[in-house]
Amino acid sequence: MRSVQYAACARQVDRKLERRMHNVLELVLILLASAVLVVALFRTLHLPPLLGYIIVGGLIGPHALGWIPNTEAASYLAEFGIVFLMFSIGLEFSLAHLYQMRHAVLRLGLSQVLLTLAGGFLASLAVGLSWQTGLVLGAALAMSSTAIVARMLAERLQLDTMHGREVMGVLLFQDLAVVPFLVLIPALAVQADLAARLALAGGKAVVILFGILFVGQRLMRPWFHAVASRRSQELFIINVLLVTLGLAWVTEQAGLSLALGAFLAGMLIAETEYRHQVEEDIKPFREVLLGLFFVTIGMRLDPAVVGRNFPLVLFLSVVPAVAKFALITGLSRLFGSTPGTALRSGFALAQAGEFGLVIVTLAVANAVLEPELAQIVTAAMLLSMLVAPFAIQASDRLALRWSKSEWMQRSVDLHRIAAQSLATERHVILCGYGRTGQRLAHIIEKAGVKSMALDLDPERVREAAAAGDAVVYGDGSRREALVAAGAARAAALVVTFADTGAALRILHHARQLNPAMPVIVRTLDDANFERLMAAGATEVVPETFESSLMLASHALVLVGVPLRRVLRQVEEVRRDRYRLLRGFFEGGSDWFDEEESSGRRLHSVALGEGSHAAGRTLEELDLASLNVSVEAIRRSSARIAAPPPQARLEAGDVVVILGLAEDLVAAEMRLLQG
Repeated sequence: MRSVQYAACARQVDRKLERRMHNVLELVLILLASAVLVVALFRTLHLPPLLGYIIVGGLIGPHALGWIPNTEAASYLAEFGIVFLMFSIGLEFSLAHLYQMRHAVLRLGLSQVLLTLAGGFLASLAVGLSWQTGLVLGAALAMSSTAIVARMLAERLQLDTMHGREVMGVLLFQDLAVVPFLVLIPALAVQADLAARLALAGGKAVVILFGILFVGQRLMRPWFHAVASRRSQELFIINVLLVTLGLAWVTEQAGLSLALGAFLAGMLIAETEYRHQVEEDIKPFREVLLGLFFVTIGMRLDPAVVGRNFPLVLFLSVVPAVAKFALITGLSRLFGSTPGTALRSGFALAQAGEFGLVIVTLAVANAVLEPELAQIVTAAMLLSMLVAPFAIQASDRLALRWSKSEWMQRSVDLHRIAAQSLATERHVILCGYGRTGQRLAHIIEKAGVKSMALDLDPERVREAAAAGDAVVYGDGSRREALVAAGAARAAALVVTFADTGAALRILHHARQLNPAMPVIVRTLDDANFERLMAAGATEVVPETFESSLMLASHALVLVGVPLRRVLRQVEEVRRDRYRLLRGFFEGGSDWFDEEESSGRRLHSVALGEGSHAAGRTLEELDLASLNVSVEAIRRSSARIAAPPPQARLEAGDVVVILGLAEDLVAAEMRLLQG
């Protein structure tokens, strides 16, 4: 009888476990399906996906469609998202980086966080809220969105500008300022003996920090070395998860927070040589769990509460953002920035941030913040984050409109570019003067061709110009900068950095300014090859392709293949990949010896309205009789490679022809005059 009862109980437990597993699986599937859809949509709209995660969470949560209840499992997933977010911040933390940006971090960052915290605290007390609530709201208000701002600045090539460095310095300090609040908020939950609780929490934090950073530092490197020496990717990833979650568990057991332990784990690993490998391995976990965190933030929003208090939500989204904008702009000017730089920094940092949401979430979990007030504050923060990308996009236009000195500074920059390029003709414009750009400029100079580089790093420009290099401060993706650099009379333009978005903007302006100018674009791989070619690139050079050729050539030589044969094979592969290697474009300042001058080369011919070739087919023109072949036709934004004999030319086309020097002259005469 007893055995029958045991069996029945076991079956009942099994059914409960099965239902629970089924519920968890449903939860995960709904979250993943929603995440896939929203990331695809927001990537298409060029908006930060985290905002999409929040909107989806609001739609599928318990207060809207109700597909996902506000369960403990969902909250636990969200907490893991915070853990991996703080781990990634700790991984990027570097004392050397902090010292390099010390002026922006310690002056502007410290001032902004303290003054915003004080302002939010006093405003909360003024409306009758408790000082604990005021402290939490002030801390949340002090944060800006690292995810939104860093991505927007990177896409707009503004990370190395004056305001870009200023903004990143402030964001770095804000990320660090979160750590004390991870210690403080759990202590605020206990009203009795608050001073003693704070002192105890601070003492625990000091002991744990000392133990982990000083003792753990000596253990971490040999431990990771021992794991890595086993040459197992699976073991390495498991070890990273063990260290991260293990230290998070230690800090939680000490009465602090999981996120603090994860941050310390990231700091420890950042000091080892395995940092970059860890960064790559942890990225999928971080992105997925962080996305789920923002979904659960959206799930907590109650549309009914937000609707009842919408005027207050709107007020709390606009007024703090305006006040923050004014504060940051004023502080930036106070510390010596130009008005344009100060305005751009203010626009970039005025919105709320994901760490503000983390602080509010932690405060609600510890009963420091009322749930209904948290709903209103969270909705207001999300609204300001939704507006942030559009404010950053408009910041350049608004800075030019509001700041007279910004017009003067822009004019001075363009005048400096134009003054250097006026005496130059048939030169090569280099967009970007990093390592690749500098090596390319030196090679071009040795060949006797003049070059001019545009770069956005003021320190690099200053040092390179002082050394005599032809480089000026300017954004190559701006039309006016290319005009000042002499794009209309340049022999070629080279995009030396691997940024597809910026390259597409440069190609758009270059094709409008000088359709016949060859444009060579660097890219990481072939993924965007078609887009770049369709946008007007004469040639696209992928790094992965060239590195594979170099690896193959070294390997063949080392296994005994004769060097001459290796070079011939590499050259054949390049010719198949790069059609332009059959010949070359001749510049006015090119110098060729007698042997080179007899070689075949490329030449671009732009057809005007009255050109003989306009309206005729290649077969009718019969350029083959002149020993000249047509390699490509550039028509507005399209490039027709190896056009057929039936291809009909139009006015405005650029015809790329290949042949000997004297034959090219005759072919050009036939195309233009008949």
